[in-house]
Amino acid sequence: MGRQAEIFLRQASYCDPRSALYGGLCRRLATDPRVAALAPDLRWDFPLRLLGGLHALVLAGRASWDDVDAALDEHADELARFAAEHGVQTNEVQRAWALLPGLLALGAERVDIVEIGASAGLLLALDAYGYRYRAGTWGSGDERLVLSGDDAGGPPVDLLACRLRVERRRGVDREPIALDDAGARLLEAFVWPDQPDRIERLRRAIEIARGCEIAVERGDYVARLPALLADRREDVPTVVVSSVTTTYLPEERYHDLRAVLAHAGAEGPLAWLSLESPRGDPGYGGLALDLTTWPDGGSRRLAQVDYHASWLRWL
Repeated sequence: MGRQAEIFLRQASYCDPRSALYGGLCRRLATDPRVAALAPDLRWDFPLRLLGGLHALVLAGRASWDDVDAALDEHADELARFAAEHGVQTNEVQRAWALLPGLLALGAERVDIVEIGASAGLLLALDAYGYRYRAGTWGSGDERLVLSGDDAGGPPVDLLACRLRVERRRGVDREPIALDDAGARLLEAFVWPDQPDRIERLRRAIEIARGCEIAVERGDYVARLPALLADRREDVPTVVVSSVTTTYLPEERYHDLRAVLAHAGAEGPLAWLSLESPRGDPGYGGLALDLTTWPDGGSRRLAQVDYHASWLRWL
């Protein structure tokens, strides 16, 4: 099996449970000879970058899912350029539904957040969204966006009674996306088109996040994090948040990140809320919501979570 077929068939297996459209397309594209000419590389995420380029054309009214062959023939240069210039930008807002209880577990009413791999920073506005769990609701009452899912075993009622306000919202990303019209279109292009709930959720989150003071800078977050953490305030806890980003760091770079966090934690209180695939445990069956706090460096696993946070199992 060639590399093109390998990555597209693997992506098809990931898409099948969630997107019949993309699952079928990936199987077609696995052996399409035109695809190799569009590929700036054949890394694992190239199928998603190509599908994002096709979706961007559809959103612009210049292509149709009913005639992908025409799009491949007529917009080959544009698709190749899109795949070369844009990394995958999921920025899945639903993951805030899993992250919120982790922040509440800190027991602090005010926090500063530094999100690594922040994309457009929509998760930095998580305290502005509404939430619904079996045990109750949380939020300001703004009905524009209320996140919910299938949660079992928690989060407990007393946790949902906690208050939380994010005072500083800072992030870093290699390819940050502005929350302007062009950025909104790019984010939507990476949402699977036969998932209308995700698209509507994204649009509402963008509307809300535009009213928050969010600052996302461009850079390598392992390299930039020491400077961001050096700017901590003594009277407000700082929480580093990561969501499906450290999963893709090579082992050496991941150890560098942990060393940066441990060094900063030794200099003052710090927390790391991580929603990631557990390293070294490929059969875990989802993401792990882990909370690590310093100066002691103790870590606890709070929940097991679906990759797009449609379900949560509180531990």
